[in-house]
Amino acid sequence: MKLSLAATGLLVLLVSASCHAITLKLDPQIDLLVLDGRKISGSLLKGADSLELERGQHQFLFRVEKPCADATHFQSVPMIVTFTADAHSVAIRLPALTNHRERNVFDKSLNFRLVDERGNEIASIRDRLPPESSGDMEKAMVKYNRTSQAASVPRFALQSAPVTEASLDLDFAWQDASDLPALQRWFQRFDAATRQRFLSWMKTLRAS
Repeated sequence: MKLSLAATGLLVLLVSASCHAITLKLDPQIDLLVLDGRKISGSLLKGADSLELERGQHQFLFRVEKPCADATHFQSVPMIVTFTADAHSVAIRLPALTNHRERNVFDKSLNFRLVDERGNEIASIRDRLPPESSGDMEKAMVKYNRTSQAASVPRFALQSAPVTEASLDLDFAWQDASDLPALQRWFQRFDAATRQRFLSWMKTLRAS
C-alpha cells in the first residue's frame, strides 16, 4: 500500500509536469536515433506520433528514410540538431527530397526546418555525425558531446542505463497486469530524462 500510494504521488507529479512540456511531433520519415544523449527503445517509439519533452535544451540525432519514385530507398546521413525551445510543440519540417539533387543538397546543407506550433522557425545548431562513427549511435553521441563540436552538449555525454520495455515491466510489476499496457502508453509520452528519473524513484521505493 505504501509503495502504491507513493507511486501514485509520483505519477501525479509527472502528469503535472507534462502540462508544461513540449510535444515533439514525429514525422514517419524521420528515424529518431538518440534523444538528449540517450537511445530510446524502438518498442517505446513504435506507433507513436509524438513524444513529450521538458522545456529547455534538447539534442536530436536523426536520419531521414524515404522510399523514392525510382524504386530506390533514400537514407540520409545521421544529422544532429541542438536547440532550446519554449513552445507548445516542435516539429522537423523536411524539404521535398523528390529527386537525387534535392537529396544530395539535403545531406550537405541540412536544410530542414525546426518549427513551433505556429510554424515559426526555432533557432538551432546543426551538424552531422562524423562518418567514422561506429554503429552504436548512443556511444557515438557520447563521444561527440565530449568534444568541442558545433552542436555538442557536454551534459548529454553523461550516460545512464537505457530506458527499455523490460525495465517498464520490472518497475510496474506491483501493478495489476491488466494495467500495464496503459501505464506503458502513458510512460512513453515523457522524455528520456523524465522516464529515467521515474524508474530511479521506483527502484528506490522498492528497496525501502
